[in-house]
Amino acid sequence: MLDDLKLIHERDADDALGVAEHQCEYLQYQFDFEFKPSGEIRNIVLGGMGGSALYAVFFNSWPGFPVPFEISRNYSVPHYVNQHTLFIASSYSGNTEETLSALAEAEQRKAQIVVLAAGGKLAERAEQAGYPLIRVPGGIQPRMSSFYCLAGLIQLFEPLGLVPEGSLQELRAAGEWLGGQVKAWIPTVPTANNAAKQLAQELMGKSVVVYSGPKLAPAANKWKICMNENAKNVAWWNQLPEFNHNEFVGWDSHPLDKPYAVVDLRSKLEHPRIQKRFELSARLLSGKRPAPEVVEAQGDTILQQLLWTAVMGDFTSLYLAILNGLNPTPVELVERLKKELDS
Repeated sequence: MLDDLKLIHERDADDALGVAEHQCEYLQYQFDFEFKPSGEIRNIVLGGMGGSALYAVFFNSWPGFPVPFEISRNYSVPHYVNQHTLFIASSYSGNTEETLSALAEAEQRKAQIVVLAAGGKLAERAEQAGYPLIRVPGGIQPRMSSFYCLAGLIQLFEPLGLVPEGSLQELRAAGEWLGGQVKAWIPTVPTANNAAKQLAQELMGKSVVVYSGPKLAPAANKWKICMNENAKNVAWWNQLPEFNHNEFVGWDSHPLDKPYAVVDLRSKLEHPRIQKRFELSARLLSGKRPAPEVVEAQGDTILQQLLWTAVMGDFTSLYLAILNGLNPTPVELVERLKKELDS
């Protein structure tokens, strides 16, 4: 089925697979904005939901910050937000009600504010208040805009000394490298040679459970979201070593025939004890859960591995949508919820 290009085109009517293929180009995008701090930045808070916060998780693995950083997925902001906080209001649509609410509270607390959006009320608010606006190109789903957003925030952070010098150059170089890697997953590559198609077939008809170590946790989170929104598939994720302290035991009992598929995202750059935990967990749970599908991250750096693993998950989830007989792009249930919240 996944080698039938006509069928793929019919089901992927909005060309989500084409978007996935060209994501690497988003890392080269040059934004036009200016931000001058009004005082010392002692912490960073990003307010966003769903795909509009998805990319921010990457900063926990790469490149890291010299000040505390928190992602706030809420109507409010953390209690410590003040004039020394760099608050980033992030909403791809610009109309996310939680983010607009959090922005209002950040304003009350005198935070230093930057807005990231493709348009909507948030962009209007930035223009009215004179906030720096990182305007992301529109026309795609928020979950597929992560690489635009990564590029935009690195362009914000590097001049402020909040990420290591050369981070933007490293990001763009990794994007060029990734452009060659994704060619292995595009629709014209037959299933026999296409790891993303093969994995999608293994996941079909099952709830998907994704595990990783701390370094690849942002990619595991992206896999979960894309399984939900692209494939319309129930999925969740967790990371080791936390997994071994609770969820690990949950696999030990009933039901014996578990309707799940397990995916392990592994990296040779993880702590050696994390790697050993993956091996021991697989052995101790043998026969108690489905044998994990192991995805070994490719790349020489954690950034390359994060990007590679994230996009491999995009393609896998899109092919799973095709197998599920669905158009991967629309999220009609989310749109219905928003309308009913406004009624």
